[in-house]
Amino acid sequence: MGNSGFLATLLLPTLLCVHLFGGSVNGLGVNWGTMATHKLPTETVVKMLKDNGIKKVKLFDADSNTMGALAGSDLEVMVAIPNDQLLAMNSYDRAKEWVKKNITLYNFKGGVNIKYVAVGNEPFLQTYNGSFVNTTFPALQNIQNALNDAGVGDTIKVTVPLNADVYNSPESNPVPSAGRFRTDISRPMSQIVDLLAKNGAPFTVNIYPFLSLYGNDEFPFNYAFFDGGNPIVDNKIQYTNVFDANFDTLVSALKAVGHGSMPIIIGEVGWPTDGDKNANMANAQRFYNGLLPRLAANTGTPLRPGYIEVYLFGLIDEDAKSIAPGNFERHWGIFRYDGQPKFPIDLSGQNQTKFLIGAKDVKYLKQQWCMFNPNAKNIGKLLVDNINYACTFSDCTALGFGSSCNGLDANGNASYAFNMYYQVQNQKDTACSFQGENLVSAAEPNQSPIRRYICQQIKKIG
Repeated sequence: MGNSGFLATLLLPTLLCVHLFGGSVNGLGVNWGTMATHKLPTETVVKMLKDNGIKKVKLFDADSNTMGALAGSDLEVMVAIPNDQLLAMNSYDRAKEWVKKNITLYNFKGGVNIKYVAVGNEPFLQTYNGSFVNTTFPALQNIQNALNDAGVGDTIKVTVPLNADVYNSPESNPVPSAGRFRTDISRPMSQIVDLLAKNGAPFTVNIYPFLSLYGNDEFPFNYAFFDGGNPIVDNKIQYTNVFDANFDTLVSALKAVGHGSMPIIIGEVGWPTDGDKNANMANAQRFYNGLLPRLAANTGTPLRPGYIEVYLFGLIDEDAKSIAPGNFERHWGIFRYDGQPKFPIDLSGQNQTKFLIGAKDVKYLKQQWCMFNPNAKNIGKLLVDNINYACTFSDCTALGFGSSCNGLDANGNASYAFNMYYQVQNQKDTACSFQGENLVSAAEPNQSPIRRYICQQIKKIG
């Protein structure tokens, strides 16, 4: 899942309210992605993290502005090397340069509390067709050696955030105890796990119960959550949710290669709130209301009881992410684009209905919208072309099948698309110009179902 954009003094209008919140699960982390058309100031995000009691943050790069804002915060940080830089890190000299620029530069009292370096992001994902299979381990080895040579290898460890598709159970015996690493990547996985073990570094995995449901109507719905349903039995152990079963499949795969006690970090876990029929606020709340109390209680899993280090995915919605995996990709945040909470969530895991603390002092564009002109004449195919154009350069994922705005008519789709483009373009006059099919309105959209859908979606950042 992954991150770039820009900011002015501007974020878009919003409708939802913010209330107060307390602390978080001990050691809880979040993923801070930045692939948005209008990014919040880094200082604002750091304050928001601290206000919500979040102790750890996982990044997808080592951007200097982000690192500067994190300096002195005492937040524990996982910095990252993107996949497109792995080949360069196969040169030890380049790896040393990277460590000097992005690690040792910030390693001082009052600097950035760096704990891990993530080398790549899901580099063995099957959809990458092996693009990074041969470059990941050499990059990992070089970065760890460079950290050691810089004198920080004892406190800063490398890891590789991997998708859960790097391991599985055979179809003939689909239970966690039969978990093994994929045969096509068995050699690099063994090399990686051996290196991690040698350096006392953790195995990092991203687990997404939502994806078990996505595109698979046969998957038992309740099994994706934590409140019981469709248990499977493995050696007298009952698994009542896919998270536990997935995690313990990894435990078994590590045991099979001689590292059954290796520390495991959940690098990403969460639930999207739009972009699919199962991606909505209610399901997200249900998922987090099951996950967080388990983390607070240090329940662990049947094969690995106790504390699990977890980074929620994600912090803020990212409207510029690729939607190749699905429209839901832009809606993983527990906060909206403007840093305001989406729904009540108790990060302490104490089963209390609480609100997160939103970003402070967010500045918005003027309260105006680009709308479809109901008096437009002879629109026909031109309207379709204009909607497609607007959606190509803005985020219209909420209009997709199963999404929150899927019920709009053609005029509603046009208003949504025109406005999203207009706001992404910072309300420039030329951005609301669709061959006479548009008009700028200073009043909120109020016709049904425009108000019901657009008003809750249209005013986000970007």
